[in-house]
Amino acid sequence: QVQLVESGGRLVQAGGSLRLSCAASGRTFRRYTMGWFRQAPGKEREFVATITEGGRLTYYSDSVKGRFTISRDNAKITVYLQMNSLKPEDTAVYYCAASPLVGTSTGLYDYWGQGTQVTVSS
Repeated sequence: QVQLVESGGRLVQAGGSLRLSCAASGRTFRRYTMGWFRQAPGKEREFVATITEGGRLTYYSDSVKGRFTISRDNAKITVYLQMNSLKPEDTAVYYCAASPLVGTSTGLYDYWGQGTQVTVSS
């Protein structure tokens, strides 16, 4: 069982930066691939970034590649999402999730946080 709590979301101007954190509980955190997803109003939840259990492999959606960076600290059982050069279209609720498999589909992720709101003003 893994419990996830996101934090760090807020209102920011376009071009600004934010770092989201996802604090996990549970001794099995190190075994899970961790992902970030987002959901804008009226849209489906979409993949943003993922990082494998050891942190060696990362994958990003085309829309955030080069601007966002996912990382994890297994000692602190926390995963981060550094977001730079933010755009209004990045506005969404951002969710942290854990999966025993590597992938970008929401269906692969067994555990989800409650989400944190990111709003980017133009």
